[in-house]
Amino acid sequence: MNGLLLNAKNHGFALKMIYMNDQGVITERFITVKDFNDKYIRAYCHFRKKYRTFKRGNVLSIGLAKQRMGA
Repeated sequence: MNGLLLNAKNHGFALKMIYMNDQGVITERFITVKDFNDKYIRAYCHFRKKYRTFKRGNVLSIGLAKQRMGA
C-alpha cells in the first residue's frame, strides 16, 4: 500500500477506497492523497468535498481510480 500511496501523492492520482468507519459503516471514497504515515492517510475526500484523515487499519481496499480527479 505504501508504494501506491506514494505514487498517488507524488503524481496527484485519485484513489478509489473502500473504507469502514469506527461504527462499522462501509463507504466508497475517491481520495487525493496529501500525506500518510503508518497509521493515517490525510487526503482530500471527493465524496465529502473536504480534507479528511483516514485510519489505515480501516481501509478495506484501495486502488487507482479510473480517472484523474482535481482537488
